[in-house]
Amino acid sequence: MATALLQVDHELIARKVRADRLHLLFRQSMLATVGSFVAACILAHLHWPAGDQGFIGLWLTVQGACSVLRLAMFLAYFRATPERRGWPDWERVYWATLVLSASVWGFGALMVMSPDSLQSQVTTLFFATGMAGSAVSSYSAYRSMTLVAAGLVLLPTSLWVLMQPFATQRLLALTALLFSFAVVRTTKELSNALQKALRLTHEMDLAHRVASVAAQTDELTGVHNRRAFFERAEQLLRYCRRNQRPLCALVMDIDHFKRINDTRGHQAGDEVLRGLGRLLLGSFREADVCGRLGGEEFAVLLADTGPEAAVVVADKLRQAIEALALDAGAGGHVTVSVGVAEAHFDADDLRGLLHRADAAMYAAKAGGRNRVERLAAPSLQSGH
Repeated sequence: MATALLQVDHELIARKVRADRLHLLFRQSMLATVGSFVAACILAHLHWPAGDQGFIGLWLTVQGACSVLRLAMFLAYFRATPERRGWPDWERVYWATLVLSASVWGFGALMVMSPDSLQSQVTTLFFATGMAGSAVSSYSAYRSMTLVAAGLVLLPTSLWVLMQPFATQRLLALTALLFSFAVVRTTKELSNALQKALRLTHEMDLAHRVASVAAQTDELTGVHNRRAFFERAEQLLRYCRRNQRPLCALVMDIDHFKRINDTRGHQAGDEVLRGLGRLLLGSFREADVCGRLGGEEFAVLLADTGPEAAVVVADKLRQAIEALALDAGAGGHVTVSVGVAEAHFDADDLRGLLHRADAAMYAAKAGGRNRVERLAAPSLQSGH
């Protein structure tokens, strides 16, 4: 069971990491949306006196609309249930709004910049470089988004200034481009470290769950081992006692199991136990508790079940085991003897309940095996 859990969950780890990255992206970059609009307002204010005020106003309007669109996306994401935050759909929406907003910012800043003023060019490069730097922290969960956002914001102005005739302008542009190269390297290391950390978190969680399951599972049969059975059975007994709900115990033992081992070998005996374990795992409700007490003996606690219903369940289980294609040797099928006992909360603890079910199981063996016996209630036994 632990191995199956490991195989299934490893298939989900990659999707969980992507979902975590997307959630981290939304949490990290929400303030950046507001920050980019504030930066655009400040840059527009600095260029307002000498710039084309009509275009500057249009740029701010479009940039503001992009920011509102992105904030609406953030609001929709955080209001959505975890089940509706499917990463492919939200990732595509995020990409669209990011490219739109960064393009408007980068090309708008280029158009706002005065081609005749070195101060205007320096100011615009300074803001564009700062915006590109902020992309590293805002989009670190996605390296590709960091590079696209930084490129769309920084490259239009940088490349324009780089193509100008004066050495001072080219030096400024080269400085900005060198910064962009540093961003590329930083984002690669940061993104890789982040993905490794997220993957390690899920792998550690998986290892913990696998270890927990393994510690509670009988390796051969897949049902609860003795320790886990008693822990869960005690919880169920306390619950039924507290809520005055009926509870019955079944104890079953494989008939002539020693003969199977002696005549056909322990490997055949192990196969019988595995087959019985598979049947038990598929035969009971989640609220019931099933475990291997040791050897060929198993126990089940049936929650919210009276004695008559428990006998019916036990007999159906007995018939199902007999019908299994498990060879007991000499052409016979594997059979079990089952004892049933009802919990009486004033007189029973768990061991007392199991003891009475065990006594009923021995009565079934004494009565010819391959049968179900129910032990009378403690109050009825006192007169015998």
